[in-house]
Amino acid sequence: MIETQSAILSQYAADAAFLWLLRDAAVRAPHYSLADLNKLDDRIEAHLDGLRVGGDAGWEMARKELAWEEPGEIFTAAVLAFESDDMARIQPILTIARQSPELARGMISALGFLPHQQVTARIAQLTGSQSPDLRFIGVSASAVQRIDPGKMLTESLESDDARLRARARRAAGELGRRDLLPSLRAGLKDDDATARFWAAWSIGLLGDRGVADLLREFVMPDFVRQVTALDLALRLMDVKMANGWRDLLAQNATNIRMATMAVGIIGDPVAIPWLIEQMRDHKLARVAGESFTSITGADLSLLKLESSPPEETEAGPNDNPEDENVAMDADENLPWPGVERIQSWWSANSSRFTPGKRYLLGAPIAPDALQAALREGKQRHRAAAAIELMIADPKGAPSLFEVRAHARTQQRLLGISARLRNL
Repeated sequence: MIETQSAILSQYAADAAFLWLLRDAAVRAPHYSLADLNKLDDRIEAHLDGLRVGGDAGWEMARKELAWEEPGEIFTAAVLAFESDDMARIQPILTIARQSPELARGMISALGFLPHQQVTARIAQLTGSQSPDLRFIGVSASAVQRIDPGKMLTESLESDDARLRARARRAAGELGRRDLLPSLRAGLKDDDATARFWAAWSIGLLGDRGVADLLREFVMPDFVRQVTALDLALRLMDVKMANGWRDLLAQNATNIRMATMAVGIIGDPVAIPWLIEQMRDHKLARVAGESFTSITGADLSLLKLESSPPEETEAGPNDNPEDENVAMDADENLPWPGVERIQSWWSANSSRFTPGKRYLLGAPIAPDALQAALREGKQRHRAAAAIELMIADPKGAPSLFEVRAHARTQQRLLGISARLRNL
């Protein structure tokens, strides 16, 4: 009987950790809606409940799994530990989480997943720590929960630790801290590129459109946040300037993928004929299809505008041990566009769209349409809507809507009833 219980608890712990990995990808995925995220969060909760019902034995199984030193296992154990509010359980997880940024992500995710009132005090302790590693976790969790750390955030902006400075500057934008704009502008001279970038990003998010040119400088192949920089820079520009930059990007073969993404970010239907042509290139087809959907709202799968994958296409790593390609396919969950069918659809529907106007999911960008996108769009479109809402009225939006939060929390904030949550 004891062995059976142990096997069941072991399965709960392993499955909870695996489902967190799915969730970690899902919050940025092109095919996940809020309803899909809610179903995934319910599955995670069900496995966590299995460990909770197991009591001390459930906790011991989660603690045992920490030996793998993986973020999913950190997440599972951290949820149980912070729920218990027992420092004897929390401390060993913090020790492991401090070993690397990847492990810290599991801890931060757990603090963001739990109910606000359950973790506020512990997050405040972490944010007030003298250890840069622990304060980084605290500031990150504060930002995900949209809890303003106050003085501790201000202090962290000037930390000697570059990673903490960068996270604090990002948090300042996410939390809508316009009072910190002078400190953020001072951060534009930071020697650390990532800390400098997040200062510029938050300045833009807080309504200063003049920072767009500076963000352009971060759109380079060797910078890890180049897509984030491209996204916000284009949203801060007027349509004419954004289209001009997109044209420049398209002239260089190295930047053609970025130019294809830029069309969807800008949202101007004037570039759709060019976008359809890019769908004929197998390397660009799916990202071009995503940009087409971003502007028009046309779901390629639902409207039967997709096609079968080309035979010569390989998605990410394969089974050949001698092949050095180990990278995942960036477009893995995007449909393959059927070019001729999309061309026909556009010919029939183009009159609904006005060149020079910006659209998201088939509607001109405006507050009501952006709120609808937050409720009904896929995760990437929801993230776009959140940013558009923030930069449109940075004084009116108290903070950036967090599309990675627990789905139930998001649905409550968006006024989605329990009856509609899984539809």
